[in-house]
Amino acid sequence: MNIIIIEDEKPAARLLQRKVEKLGLQVNQMLHSVEESINWFQNNPHPDLIFLDIQLSDGLSFEIFEAIDIKSAVIFTTAYDEYALRAFKLNSIDYLLKPIDEEDLETAISKFKNQFQKSSIASLDFEMIKKMLINPIDREYKKRFTIKMGQQLKMINIDEVECFFSENKGTYLHTFDNRDYLLDNTLEQLETELNPEDFYRVSRKFIIPLKAIKEIQLYSNSRLKVILPTYKEDEVIVSREKVGDFKTWLG
Repeated sequence: MNIIIIEDEKPAARLLQRKVEKLGLQVNQMLHSVEESINWFQNNPHPDLIFLDIQLSDGLSFEIFEAIDIKSAVIFTTAYDEYALRAFKLNSIDYLLKPIDEEDLETAISKFKNQFQKSSIASLDFEMIKKMLINPIDREYKKRFTIKMGQQLKMINIDEVECFFSENKGTYLHTFDNRDYLLDNTLEQLETELNPEDFYRVSRKFIIPLKAIKEIQLYSNSRLKVILPTYKEDEVIVSREKVGDFKTWLG
């Protein structure tokens, strides 16, 4: 059984290798970029299983499959697009969210072994997977929030939201009229409730809507700084690992 890991960061790749080999499988190769992966696939037999990180140092890993006709089974290992987890689970081996839980990894490998033993791996429609991850299945998204204020309830429509942010273990909604409201939701929960075409999680602290972006500035360490109309309490920084995906979201 031939297994490779395509992972952006070498320490993360080695950690995943140890976890996989602890479960009795041998990792044969580790790759770290789109360019390196394409060159490798052009000159080597394709593996039975790929552990695949979506965001690589030089682009999205989907570019590998656009350049090479790969029929290997895939287990995604990524820190991105939690909303896509549900959609992707309908189509392939598994989608493991970082940091990877060892029990989830063992379950994913068991699913692969069962499939591998029953039949040869069928060709995966990577273009369909790509579309699902970038444009998740149509569904009803959050249109308004009900905020408790003392003995009263206040309704805030989604188009009034300038950003969502976390602070001191709380999650807040900030409106275009420069007011903050405490929510019961976490940012992780909000990611699954908001339309990904309109909202993007730029960092662990912020989710912003496209309509609220006033200006985008270059920032240190290959990051970006987003200027919002009224929110001034903290800098809204697009983390380095999300810059590429953020630009794709902007269109």
